[in-house]
Amino acid sequence: MNFITATLLRSRYPDAFLFSDPLFMKNNKTTLAVLIAGCFGAAGANAEETKVLSPVVVTATRVEQDSFDLPMSIDKVEKKDIQDAQLRMTLSESLSRIPGITAQNRNQMAQDPQISTRGFGARSAFGVRGIRLFVDGIPLSMPDGIGNPGSIDLSTIGGIEVMRGPFSTMYGNSSGGVIQLLSAEAPKTPEVSADVMFGSFNTRRDSLQAAGIRNGLDYSLTYTDFSSDGFREQSASSKQSATARLKTQVGNDARLTTLISWFDQNAQDPGGLVRNAVAGDPSAFANPTGAAANFKLVNTRVARDNTQIGINYEKSIDQNNSLNLIAYGGKRNNNQVLYVANAPANSRSSQIARDFYGTELRLTNRGQFMSKPYTITGGIAFGEMKDSRYDINADNGVTRPAIDANFNRNEAQSARNFDQYLQGSLAASERLDVHAGLRRTKIDLSVTDRQVDPVRCGVAATRRYCDTSGSVNYERTTPAVGAVYKLTPTLNLYANFGRAFETPTLVEISFLDASAGTGPNLNLKPSTSDNFEVGAKAFIGEATRVNLAAFNIRTDNEIITNQTVSGRSSFQNGKTTKRTGAELSVESALPNNFSLYGAYTLLNAQFDEAFSYPTNNNVAKNNYIPGTYRAQFFGELAWSHQPTNFRAAIEGRYNSKVFVNDTNTDAAPSYTIFNIRASLQQQVGNWRITEYARIENIFDKQYIGSVRVNDYTNQRYFEPAPGRNYIVGIKANYAF
Repeated sequence: MNFITATLLRSRYPDAFLFSDPLFMKNNKTTLAVLIAGCFGAAGANAEETKVLSPVVVTATRVEQDSFDLPMSIDKVEKKDIQDAQLRMTLSESLSRIPGITAQNRNQMAQDPQISTRGFGARSAFGVRGIRLFVDGIPLSMPDGIGNPGSIDLSTIGGIEVMRGPFSTMYGNSSGGVIQLLSAEAPKTPEVSADVMFGSFNTRRDSLQAAGIRNGLDYSLTYTDFSSDGFREQSASSKQSATARLKTQVGNDARLTTLISWFDQNAQDPGGLVRNAVAGDPSAFANPTGAAANFKLVNTRVARDNTQIGINYEKSIDQNNSLNLIAYGGKRNNNQVLYVANAPANSRSSQIARDFYGTELRLTNRGQFMSKPYTITGGIAFGEMKDSRYDINADNGVTRPAIDANFNRNEAQSARNFDQYLQGSLAASERLDVHAGLRRTKIDLSVTDRQVDPVRCGVAATRRYCDTSGSVNYERTTPAVGAVYKLTPTLNLYANFGRAFETPTLVEISFLDASAGTGPNLNLKPSTSDNFEVGAKAFIGEATRVNLAAFNIRTDNEIITNQTVSGRSSFQNGKTTKRTGAELSVESALPNNFSLYGAYTLLNAQFDEAFSYPTNNNVAKNNYIPGTYRAQFFGELAWSHQPTNFRAAIEGRYNSKVFVNDTNTDAAPSYTIFNIRASLQQQVGNWRITEYARIENIFDKQYIGSVRVNDYTNQRYFEPAPGRNYIVGIKANYAF
């Protein structure tokens, strides 16, 4: 296919355009300039009819659109990369392949994976913050911004869209990005399946699923049971989950999707490691498979459960207008036993019982303005969470009776958001598309102290009986604007700008003084960011797609850790920070059923002003924001043998060293690891049998997989990753 033919095809069939084979793969020293130049006329060898297309996404503009034509960084993880020979227990398994995303597996299930984008969210100790999480348009993030990705069974997910940069502000108080999980489509023929997996550290995962379309009902029902001893002491975990997705037509012009999810989880927490004191061995860490003795003594652990139901109602009003109504609600319980240093009780139990609910109404209008196609989407969104929070002393991990004298805290906490937004795009000319949006966000946080005794208030030993009730609210209007210029049919250039803000979460305002356990801290300000991005998206022939983005972000009032003591953290506003960097991804289909994928991220996330902690820790200008990696790389070479349905791949991942505290006095070293995976599938009558295996860290490298940021008190910054480990499994599907 020559360039002229390709141009004609794209002009007539823009959603199904095919591209040819990469020339640059023949020379591994080819620069980006050559990649872009190749778009203007290069035509390569046929890649055995394998094509590379840009994915269709919905997160960026809330309507389906080819990601190639959007002026923003947005990538999609396909179903095969989520489910094929994967453990399917944490988002870090799939997101590590996306540029701009840091997705570190903590290798223990007591906490969610460490997920950040362009440095936002790196400080999070619990859950995911700075990034908004959704599943099928239904929020997984709470109104205060904290997200819990463990609520969803990844076996049910068919795609993950990841948006970074300025337009994430269209989803509210999120400075970093948006991650949307999309449920897998049900097969047209009803089928049932069973999946059994075994792995290192006595890991086992069993899953049952029924899915299909019958009598107009599109359904998927899944149950999963997981357990593992963990590779470290004090890291055993178990989790049971169930998911039901039901989709049905309502009349001729409407569709209703119902999503119900539940899980129950228990997990031990081995804590972080201290650095080995052996001189001359700075990369070694004390007992990498062990846990702190005191953590074992009190059996630090978490028990949590979550039940959520959501609906997504979509109605076509006429050919130009559509309506979308989303509503959700649920309950969550979390009981975490934490070690308390130098305390007679040795431990305490932090308990949260949460009710949450929300709704969103959205209208979309498509039409023409002066013969130019446009799309406008406007909506309102409301959400509320209500927490009952208790902090109770425990004796060696055994919670004391819940009586008044044993409560350190007894509070009702709540967060509420009310947002209005307007977002649209206009094809200003044949080559220029303009996108813009505006969102007004209001967040209210409140704390009601239910443990007040004026008689005992005022004495240091009993100050927990003083009334610490209070509230705070944050309001901002955040704009975003961008444009994409279609330089050629195979090369788009774009630029965008957005102003975002990020409010403190309820966890972050909970403590004014972490060492004393007093609070709340109602003086925290939201951080605000100016976010610039430029980029290029290009196709080289039928088989190669290249995305490049560069960004510059300046943030005022960055929310940073103040103290971390015995599992409690207090926070403060720092000065300004700057984030500059670039992201590059290349996807290519090679001859003989090989494919190549690579993603590289360069990030300089630094403090732009010097400041000091109240504890006399001095942070110098240009110190790196802890938890952010300056360089990350993910690469994958895959091969398939279609006659036998055999697939195999080798993955490589590199992370540079990462600082663990604001003062940059310690860091986890860089590492490079390699993984391999393979699967084989057979069709026998109505049965489809799939065997699969995966080996992680095939060269058995010792490395630190994630860090606990700013743990100044304990110095337990380092969470190690396992050496060589494996999973093997078999899945059987029966189609009726």
